[in-house]
Amino acid sequence: MAKKLRVGIVFGGRSSEHEVSVASARSVMAAINTDTYDVIPIAISKSGKWLPGTSPEALASPKEMAAQKSSAELPADPPAGFDRLPQLRDAAGQNHFPEVDIIFPVLHGAFGEDGTIQGMLELAGLPYVGCGILGSALGIDKEKAKILFRAAGIPVTPWITCYRQEVRSAPEAVIHKVEAAFNYPVFVKPATLGSSVGVTKAHNTVELIEGLRLAVKYDRKVLVEQGINCRELECAVLGNDNPAASVVGEVIASKEFYDYESKYLDGASQTLVPAPIEDDLAQRIREYAVTAFQALELSGLSRVDFFLSKDDGAVYINEVNTLPGFTEISMYPKLWEATGVSYPRLIDRLIELGFERARDRAAESYDANLPE
Repeated sequence: MAKKLRVGIVFGGRSSEHEVSVASARSVMAAINTDTYDVIPIAISKSGKWLPGTSPEALASPKEMAAQKSSAELPADPPAGFDRLPQLRDAAGQNHFPEVDIIFPVLHGAFGEDGTIQGMLELAGLPYVGCGILGSALGIDKEKAKILFRAAGIPVTPWITCYRQEVRSAPEAVIHKVEAAFNYPVFVKPATLGSSVGVTKAHNTVELIEGLRLAVKYDRKVLVEQGINCRELECAVLGNDNPAASVVGEVIASKEFYDYESKYLDGASQTLVPAPIEDDLAQRIREYAVTAFQALELSGLSRVDFFLSKDDGAVYINEVNTLPGFTEISMYPKLWEATGVSYPRLIDRLIELGFERARDRAAESYDANLPE
């Protein structure tokens, strides 16, 4: 019988998307093929404690978390730390520390989707699912991503960047700059958050001020974008050097825009997979999605979000998600299922791509004295 691969599922974390991460991990662990993989849950609490062996259900339970007495500490040597993280007990009740073959970071937002954990895994020499350090860092920064999308020829919505210091010290100047450039409504967004956390749709000066004050609580850098009367379309990408795009889906938000509540809480938003759009438009969006994936040097997976103007039919890229949601309502697995890739097979493929990327990295030399 073939040895099972040991997959460490890392979830939770310190970001504002902690709860979404826990839900995603629960869904991945329910779908993964346990005949092929030994699954090792590695929870991270909101305070940043690593809790190997803690399930998503336990991490979400205040009572169980209060009873948690021990956590793992990473030593200065990253490989040694990860050798000890998956702390399990054998039938005799003794601790043992099986090797982890690959890490699946089911983390959203800061400290998981931004290149930080990816850097630690690179230092540890561990294969992992998803984008590398550069792609993760670029993907989470909406401003830097827009600059690269525009350079790659993908239309982006007009935006202005401002910073916490100027919002707090010279708000009138920020408001003047925004109102001189755009008509209301505008969107105010923290530059490096996902799941619409801290996002506001402002219809007037008062709402703009409120939106800026909220956004700078989450991020030192804020984007203000021109609002567009639009439909929201999404496309999933899968691959490394030769990425493929899924069918295109559409999100119909239950509220004025697809905010955190309409995504995760009220249960009233709808998704249409595939989206009811013309074939040539769907193909153009698929091509844009792959171009965006390559422009940011992504690997493994991403979900690419678009706006389709209801006024003139123009398409704009909104953003990429380098670790998109994997909950039971998330679009990424839904889009691939509609394309012909089941959820369990999707997980298989992501793990394969993680190993593929690790092999590619292992082929690089760091010897400065190679013969010419």
